[in-house]
Amino acid sequence: MAKNKLVAPFLKWVGGKRQLMPEIIKLIPKKISTYHEPFVGGGAVLFALQPKKAVINDANSELINVYYVIKNNLEELIVDLKTHKNDPDYFYKIRSLDRDSSFENLSDVQRASRIIYLNKTCFNGLYRVNNSGEFNSPFGKYTNPNIINEVTLKAVSNYLNSNDIKIMNGDYYESLNFLEKSSFVYFDPPYHPVSQSSNFTGYTQGGFDSNEQIKLRDVCNELNSKGINFLLSNSATKFIEELYVDYKVEYVKANRAINSNAEKRGEINEVLIRNYEFKK
Repeated sequence: MAKNKLVAPFLKWVGGKRQLMPEIIKLIPKKISTYHEPFVGGGAVLFALQPKKAVINDANSELINVYYVIKNNLEELIVDLKTHKNDPDYFYKIRSLDRDSSFENLSDVQRASRIIYLNKTCFNGLYRVNNSGEFNSPFGKYTNPNIINEVTLKAVSNYLNSNDIKIMNGDYYESLNFLEKSSFVYFDPPYHPVSQSSNFTGYTQGGFDSNEQIKLRDVCNELNSKGINFLLSNSATKFIEELYVDYKVEYVKANRAINSNAEKRGEINEVLIRNYEFKK
């Protein structure tokens, strides 16, 4: 069935996969019963595939709340988005809401609207929180940011409501409780840093260190032993290569703009790791 091209990511997210989409899509089996994405992030792969049955998850509760609101409260969300202003003083007022106990009194719609607004108007569209879980990206100084992308929001809402899409907010491992033999899992975890200065796991409080990468590899081994196909994206570091030495690895190049040193931004190697044969 033809895909709806209007169904697309509604947020710019760290490690977004839009530029690698051709390489990723070609490796995903054509026949799967349920698509699983335990680190869904901005949903670029989900929205490119548009499976009829899927289980998506992310540890970031503010992000997952946006998915829920787009699915269940779209009209209210659009109304609230129209109240925002592209102004630095207003931006920092909205950004500071999660530093106050009154944040808990915001409705789900207001919280979702806040995240979309901050994402569209903050510097580099970079969702980032500090160790206390507080949004800390600065104002972006954009002339005319597209805060209310109604076309995309409506298309995504229709997709989520027209298909069997289970949305979860928790540990990625818990979202794998719903696996079937013919399920397919795409893992897009926080990447292992290629250098200390490139380390970025600020999309959710707590981060994702080397021990977490090892745990994820163990989960992949578990899936493999059960005959469940998986595809995993990560950075092409020696550490990751050694973790997945028993699996099939393809190298791809991607542009990454997140680094404290501007000279180190740009094209880097990434890996696509899988446990199944791919026929071209």
